[in-house]
Amino acid sequence: MIPLKDDIPSQTPPVVTVTFIVLNALAFLYQLSLEMGPGQSRQALGAAEAFVYEFGLVPCRLTGSCPAASVPALIEDFPHPFVTIFTSMFLHGGLFHIAGNMLYLWIFGNNVEDTLGHGRFAVFYLACGVAAALGQTAVSPTSWIPMIGASGAVSGVLGAYLLLFPRATILTLVTLGIFIRFVHVPALVVLGFWIIVQFANGVLTLGVAKGEGGGVAWFAHIAGFLAGMLLLFVFRPRRPARR
Repeated sequence: MIPLKDDIPSQTPPVVTVTFIVLNALAFLYQLSLEMGPGQSRQALGAAEAFVYEFGLVPCRLTGSCPAASVPALIEDFPHPFVTIFTSMFLHGGLFHIAGNMLYLWIFGNNVEDTLGHGRFAVFYLACGVAAALGQTAVSPTSWIPMIGASGAVSGVLGAYLLLFPRATILTLVTLGIFIRFVHVPALVVLGFWIIVQFANGVLTLGVAKGEGGGVAWFAHIAGFLAGMLLLFVFRPRRPARR
């Protein structure tokens, strides 16, 4: 299921949502420029790969447990690990990665921003991203694979949206083999199915060798989603949800 739009119009311009989308797009364009730039960078890494290792969140750097032979241990000019919790939220691993995240942010972020207010939504979004990063680090504290993407923060937006607008209707693209249909589905079903998939895949990845393979940071999604549900009560909506 791919959500395309919901049926709840915004009452105020989603300036923060749009700002985050623009920042992510600019960061991705910069990553592309590194990939198309001249050859190699430090320690025989390509410039784009070195950039991801520097500004992505590497769990073993955050916990101080990177093996001596790992790539993170070979690069000396990292920013402080705490900084990468935030910078990693704006980096992506490819076009489909950023497109999917920004689609979800655009569909669901505007209504959560409308409810919380611009300033509180900005802090809420970043706080969910922090919770997601810490959640993934707690599960894989010795991993040296960089974690990048807005998925954790966006997952927090989804968690808040589910509580605020469970009866909203989402226009969804559903593919069944060669058949493609556009279906209106309750938000409770769309987001409920989404979080079940995250939990299922997260459980399947438990026990995977640390630091080997890339893949999806499922527990970042789970932690972000749960954080969004909890932080919604902390940030107290300025107006009641309409659905």
